[in-house]
Amino acid sequence: MAIKFQYNKTSLQQLEKQLKVRVRTLPIIKNKESALRMEVKRCKEEAAELEERLETQISSYEHMHALWNEFDASLVRVKDVHLGVRKIAGVRVPLLDEVEFDIRPFSLFCSPKWYADGIHLLKKLAQTAIEREFALAKLDLLEHARKKTTQKVNLFEKVQIPGYQDALRKIKRFMEDEENLSKSSQKILKSIQEKRKEAEE
Repeated sequence: MAIKFQYNKTSLQQLEKQLKVRVRTLPIIKNKESALRMEVKRCKEEAAELEERLETQISSYEHMHALWNEFDASLVRVKDVHLGVRKIAGVRVPLLDEVEFDIRPFSLFCSPKWYADGIHLLKKLAQTAIEREFALAKLDLLEHARKKTTQKVNLFEKVQIPGYQDALRKIKRFMEDEENLSKSSQKILKSIQEKRKEAEE
């Protein structure tokens, strides 16, 4: 990215101001990136743990496979999912507050007595599956924010700050050269005037 500038004091001051802003902002962005990196790692672990828990729960009910064929799965449905929002390093992520289930009435006399346990097990499975989905959604948001922040850190560190420093160096050299030329031309002019005076005298 080429930084546009002019060889004058106004441009020099503007570039110095821009450079100061970036140098001051860089540590803040780096802190944000490391916080997001840690949070992404924690979130990955949480998602993996929930995935494992879900697999364990499903496999522990496999031996009751024949009974599940008799079970009416429409008795339990998710009525509502209550969400919260939390900011992690400036990124708004959804939080799962509570999962509300709607249990359809069923006859305790006509249904097998294990139906109540079946409903409880199904609720646990659904709760874990929903928690896992939220963990994955949170992970996606945090991963996206971390990538963006890393790009910004790289932009500041590798492109903009060196670019502004280079532009400032060029302007200062140009202004020094201009000043030196001005001084030397004044000296030449002075020496010419002195020689004229001597010639007149």
